[in-house]
Amino acid sequence: MHRVEPGNYLFAGTVLSDGSATENAVVAVSGQRITYVGPRAGLAASTPDFEEFELPPGSMILPGLVDLHCHGAAGGDFPTGNADSARTTVDFLHRSGTTTLLASLVTASREDLLRAIGALTPLADEGLIAGIHSEGPFLSHARCGAQNPRFLRDPDVFLLRELIHAAGGHLKTMTYAPELPGAGEVVRMLAEHGVTPSLGHTDADARTTADSLTEAARLLNCSGQPGVSRPTVTHLFNGMPPLHHRSPGPVAACLRLARGGTAAVELIADGVHLDHDTVRMVFDLVGAENVALVTDSMAATGLPDGDYELGPSAVTVRGGEARLRSNGSLAGGTATLLEVVRRSVGACVEPAAAVQSATAVPARILGLHDELGSLRAGLRADVVVVDADFERTLVMRAGRVLAG
Repeated sequence: MHRVEPGNYLFAGTVLSDGSATENAVVAVSGQRITYVGPRAGLAASTPDFEEFELPPGSMILPGLVDLHCHGAAGGDFPTGNADSARTTVDFLHRSGTTTLLASLVTASREDLLRAIGALTPLADEGLIAGIHSEGPFLSHARCGAQNPRFLRDPDVFLLRELIHAAGGHLKTMTYAPELPGAGEVVRMLAEHGVTPSLGHTDADARTTADSLTEAARLLNCSGQPGVSRPTVTHLFNGMPPLHHRSPGPVAACLRLARGGTAAVELIADGVHLDHDTVRMVFDLVGAENVALVTDSMAATGLPDGDYELGPSAVTVRGGEARLRSNGSLAGGTATLLEVVRRSVGACVEPAAAVQSATAVPARILGLHDELGSLRAGLRADVVVVDADFERTLVMRAGRVLAG
């Protein structure tokens, strides 16, 4: 079943939403909206006739997944600024279960950043993506990872203003390193324009990290801009110094502030970027409500091993690991968000918690929690059905069945 138009549909199984699991439940959809979630007996007698999907025993019904950090898939690469390949990428990701996503850029020249933004804003205007995430260019040389060091620069408010203006309200998050001169002004300008600051690719100490995240949270709360809630941390552990007992660095500060709800931490729980025990530790320490599972996916996602590109950098994928050909650094992920959820469950994270961190948490960060990220009456009908092994059975976006 593909591209089935909106109608009256019914799903029955275990509902995983907002951190809870409800067995023997139904989800009713009419048009583009969810109309009911709960026991079958609670469906009003006046409801229209529903087409009930025949789902395998043990099926679980999830909200559509939400990815805050995604560079590409299916051969497409958002930073290249190719609108046609970007549409192919978005279509693949929607069908994979990621019904909402930010298109992530990488550090590049001013001209390449503006070209990529120009190619992506029409997709945001159409509602195909939720906006744009710029990973850089105000990042640490010492912790640049796969970011091209040639294009790293200290914070430049004139360039930032140009990027914000070019995006026309669609720039939603930006990764920055807090130790760079002028980083505070970047955070202030982002907050003023409703853009979520995301601390990352940093060599900062714990105090600088904590001060920056705390100030970012304060500025977001005072900005009066709709749709911004709290700062985030770009792929915790990756692109920053490791935790050390005499030099705790940014990791310790990020964990402490996430535990208190001041910030949310991204985790690339794909089995490559983080060990399973690390993933489980973070969930245990800070709680699922303060974790956003992400993919950091690049062009090879959904495709075989081979040679690819991530923005201006050449990448080789072997055994599902994407690494720069120049120095072997990890260069994004190759898992879909549903695969990240599955691997988080394999790391002994409770299924409902893993789903919450891939749906409700990122939806709230984007200010879209009243539209998507949960299974509740009135929200957009974004539904993902999986079997007992978290393998995809069916995907619906805005009431339209994309894959099944």
